[in-house]
Amino acid sequence: MAQKRTVHDAFSEEEIDEEASKRFAPKQRVSDSPGAHPGTGITTNKNNDEGRFKLMLPSRESKPLPVEFQKPYQLISFSYTPERRLVFDDSALRYWVEPPRHADLGHRFSHWIRRPEERGRIDSLLEAISQPRCEEARKKQGLVVCWRGVLCKILVAPYEEQDSWDLNVMLINDILYFEEHVSDERLREKEDMNPRQREQTYYGYSFESWCTAERPRQPGETPRWGGDVDTNVQWCSVVKGKLGTHRLLIGGEVDCVRDTYTGQPDTFVELKTSISIRHGNLNDELRFEKKLLKFYFQSFLLGVPEIVVGFRNPRGQLQTLQPFKTLQIPRMVRGKQGEWNPNVCLSWGQSFITKVKQWMEDADNVKTGTTHVGRLRFSPRGGVHFHLLNDLEKEEVQNGDDREGFLPRWYMKDGVGSSS
Repeated sequence: MAQKRTVHDAFSEEEIDEEASKRFAPKQRVSDSPGAHPGTGITTNKNNDEGRFKLMLPSRESKPLPVEFQKPYQLISFSYTPERRLVFDDSALRYWVEPPRHADLGHRFSHWIRRPEERGRIDSLLEAISQPRCEEARKKQGLVVCWRGVLCKILVAPYEEQDSWDLNVMLINDILYFEEHVSDERLREKEDMNPRQREQTYYGYSFESWCTAERPRQPGETPRWGGDVDTNVQWCSVVKGKLGTHRLLIGGEVDCVRDTYTGQPDTFVELKTSISIRHGNLNDELRFEKKLLKFYFQSFLLGVPEIVVGFRNPRGQLQTLQPFKTLQIPRMVRGKQGEWNPNVCLSWGQSFITKVKQWMEDADNVKTGTTHVGRLRFSPRGGVHFHLLNDLEKEEVQNGDDREGFLPRWYMKDGVGSSS
C-alpha cells in the first residue's frame, strides 16, 4: 500500500503543472435555473411572500468540472502610511529576509501600534480602480469588485465549520460590489480581545517584522528585527482576474516580495504562523491541513506563488520555517483526513456570484429607480440567506457617511463605476 503524503512533502514540476492545468481549465457552464446547478450540488430556495432567498452549500464529496480561473494580473499597487493615508507608491513594500533562529515573536509587544478595528469598507479599493491605469479593466462587462478577503470567505464556505459572516452587495451598471458587513457589536468584540488573544494575534505581525526589511538583505548580514509593528502601514496589490464567466477586480495586502519586485505577483510572498505540529499527533496535522485551505485561497486569488509558514511553540518562540508553493498545496491534502477540493470551492464561487447577481437584477426589474442593497448571511453548513435591506438597515450600513448604499457618493458622482 502506498504511503500517504504528509503536509511537508515536496512535489515534482510535472505534478505542479498538472495541478495548475486544472486551475486554469476550460470554462464550466453554469445553469441559470432557480433550482439545482448541475455538477455542483447547489440548490436555491425562495419564498416570494417574504422576498427572501437561500443558497444551499454543495456537497463536499461532489466532483464538479474544473472552473476556469484566469491568472491574476496586477493593475496597480498602493501603500498606507503610518498616518493611514493612502498613497499610490510602493513606500510600504517590504522584502523577504531570513529571520533569526528561535526568534521571539513576543518581542516588543508593548510597542505595537495597533490600528483600531473598523468596518470593512472598500473605499480604498474604489479609489485604486478609479486611477487611469485601471480604466480599461474597469469598463469590462460583468465585473465583481471586492477585497481579496471577502472573495476568500465566499470560496471556502463549503468547508467552513466555525465562522459565520455577513456581506452587503450592490449591483450598479453591471458591476457587482461586495463589502463585509460588521455590526457595531461585532466591532466591539474584535476590539476587546482578551490578553491571550491579543498576544497570539501579535505573533503573526511580529513574524512579518522578523522576516521583512525595507531592502533585500546582503550576504553575510546578521538577521535582525525589522522594526516595531504598526498595523496602519500596509502595501496592497490590485489585480484583475476571472472566475468562470465573472471578471474580477480584487485587492489585498501583500506581506513582502522575494529578492526583486517585478511589478507583478510572481515574486510575492505570503507569511503565516502556526503552532508547531507535534510528531505523530494526527489532530495537529488535521488542524493544519484545514488551515491550508484559507492559506491557499488567500494567496491563489492574488497570484502569490509562495507561502512561508513559521511554526512556533505555545510561548511564541519560532521553531521552524516551512516554505510552500501555492499551487502544490491541494495535492498535499489529497487523501488526508482534512482533505478539501479547490474545484468544489471555485465551482461554488462561480454559482454563488451568478445567483447573487440574478437576485439583484430581479430586484432592479421589480422596483426601478431605487438603489438596492442586499445582505448575504452565511452560517457554517447552513448555506447563505439573502434579503434586500430596508431603509433602516441601509442607514445602518451608511453609518452617517455620505454614501449611496455602502458606496461613497464621490464614486457614484464620478461615474467611474459605469460600464458604458
